[in-house]
Amino acid sequence: MLEKIFKLAEHKTSVKTEAIAGLTTFLTMAYIIFVNPSVLGQAGMDKSAVFVATCLAAAIGCFIMGFWANYPVAQAPGMGLNSFFTYTVVIGMGYTWQVALAAVFLSGVCFILLSIIRVREWIINAIPLALRTGIAAGVGLFIGFIALQESHIIIANKNTLVSIGDFTEFAPAMTALGFFLTVALAHKGFKPAVVFSILIITLISIISGQTPYTGLVSLPPSIAPTFLQLDFSGAMTVGLISVVFAFLFVDLFDTAGTLVAITTKAGLIDKNGKLPRLKKALLADSTATTIGAVLGTSNTTSYIESASGVAAGGRTGLTAVVVGILFLLALFFSPLAGMVPSYATTGALLYVAVLMMSGLANIDWEDVTEAAPVVITTLMMPLTYSIAEGISLGFISYAAIKILSGKAKTVNISVFIIALLFLLKVIFIS
Repeated sequence: MLEKIFKLAEHKTSVKTEAIAGLTTFLTMAYIIFVNPSVLGQAGMDKSAVFVATCLAAAIGCFIMGFWANYPVAQAPGMGLNSFFTYTVVIGMGYTWQVALAAVFLSGVCFILLSIIRVREWIINAIPLALRTGIAAGVGLFIGFIALQESHIIIANKNTLVSIGDFTEFAPAMTALGFFLTVALAHKGFKPAVVFSILIITLISIISGQTPYTGLVSLPPSIAPTFLQLDFSGAMTVGLISVVFAFLFVDLFDTAGTLVAITTKAGLIDKNGKLPRLKKALLADSTATTIGAVLGTSNTTSYIESASGVAAGGRTGLTAVVVGILFLLALFFSPLAGMVPSYATTGALLYVAVLMMSGLANIDWEDVTEAAPVVITTLMMPLTYSIAEGISLGFISYAAIKILSGKAKTVNISVFIIALLFLLKVIFIS
């Protein structure tokens, strides 16, 4: 049966190899089980329900990707998008988390439609690589800035806006330790470096009396506090258009970039340089986002950590299915997730920020017309506390610089169309 579904022989792999690959991928991305409830909890959502929604959305996304698209690509609620959900849409813009969930759902529906009518290729191919890189790096910088704030490594200052915190306090010290430990373990090639560091800091917190011990295993908590809590009436406003677009835009390019990277590493690209079953893979991603919103979590997306499973030999959707099964088993460890303090996850967030900013090395810094918009995009996300604003200002600056420098003909017309829409939004929509 497995051979028929996943074509294991054709991909020169085995059930054992795929199982090991799935376990490897899960261990490298399991941190989301602890981080996502921590981030979305700050939006006012029930952390226990978000924990269940995270595991279920990840499992469903993995099953769709594995059984339908037959790709060794795991899915789960995405980093960056959950930060945008909490810190920009809910805290920054003042919308309720129920409205934000509706915006996530709508972005997923739009993603599905784009995947069906093949507009996605036009969008993906039209957007310059520099802007895609700038967006990823900006999200990373934004995540890092949030982690520094949440851990009190940087604190508010009325004269300079922010200043250094007190490292003799428990939270900053533990964040720093978690970050250093994660980087050191990752450098040594230890796959579950992130989740291991989170657990170590949690253990230290329990031993020191900072966190009460409540157990490790139990039946999953109720998902009722977040299930079907979408507020579409509040989401149908002009001000939410840019939010829906930002959710869609970041998810679309994050997914596309991840799929290209993973399938290339796995040797799944066809002779024409194209991704086989790309439509199914993108539909799997977008469908998982809509389902995740219904369950009660931010956008579900493909994880670049899947590369670890591919490196371990994963070549088919069976790898993703194994990851999905492990996420279901994780449902029974809700007490452990509940004991994880926020400072145990902020070190992990800093590490994720480092990974997301690494793409800046690929920017052509000799061409200032490429580099300048990237810097604008990257800086404006944390400084405006908004991924959406960073994207819009990045597009506007890219289009304006190319026009004024006489390089307009080198840019796809779609970039100017998107930039114009963003400019109108900046001018007419507060």
